[in-house]
Amino acid sequence: MARKATPARMHAARAARTTVPARGLRKRGGPRAAAAASENTPYHHGALRDALLQAAERVLERDGLAGLTLRAVARDAGVSHAAPTHHFGDLTGLVSELAAIGFRQFNAAMAAAGASATAPLDKAMARARAYVAYAQAHPGMYGLMFRTERLDMTRPSLCEAANASFAGLAGAIGVSRQEQISEQALSLGQAADIARAWSLVHGFTMLLLDGRLSDILHRLPKGTDAGMLLDAMLKRAIGQMPVA
Repeated sequence: MARKATPARMHAARAARTTVPARGLRKRGGPRAAAAASENTPYHHGALRDALLQAAERVLERDGLAGLTLRAVARDAGVSHAAPTHHFGDLTGLVSELAAIGFRQFNAAMAAAGASATAPLDKAMARARAYVAYAQAHPGMYGLMFRTERLDMTRPSLCEAANASFAGLAGAIGVSRQEQISEQALSLGQAADIARAWSLVHGFTMLLLDGRLSDILHRLPKGTDAGMLLDAMLKRAIGQMPVA
């Protein structure tokens, strides 16, 4: 004959069916697990670094340099906030690698423009137009490239890209002077021509990006745009006959 269940036995049976988590075990899906999953699931190691740099460029162009933080980049890339620190160390490391990318893009644009022309004057003007066009298309990146106080110029990638940019400028001036220019040792005349060309195009670009040329452009004949104004400036600087 079956024994009648007593209240004590019924309580013991319920207790046996109840699962009690072992003390000290971490629940699945906790903060660390979620962070690891968000960092490791979408990307492998190399792709994550590239994704963070792409996210940094998006944040820079959208929110400006003031809005470019490690957390903002991680949020845009959809990864844990620790991911940028793991790959770049700190914000200076991140923006320095980003500036290196900008210089490489910038150099490629000017090299392609220069290769599209044959005459020295045409090459110089094509490079200058490409300089301004890159800045207009990527104003945040262009601004970052020349914010030396925010960059670590000793980082190999940035140092190499920035030096290549200077080499391109020196080479273009060398063509116009019909001589080979050494990047390591400049004559005063060579340095003056390089500084003049850079100052002219960079100054024009900054005024254009800041909207400070609007007043001049509004006073010009109808149909005259910033590109035509740049061409006229370049022709005068190179020593061509004054334009009307």
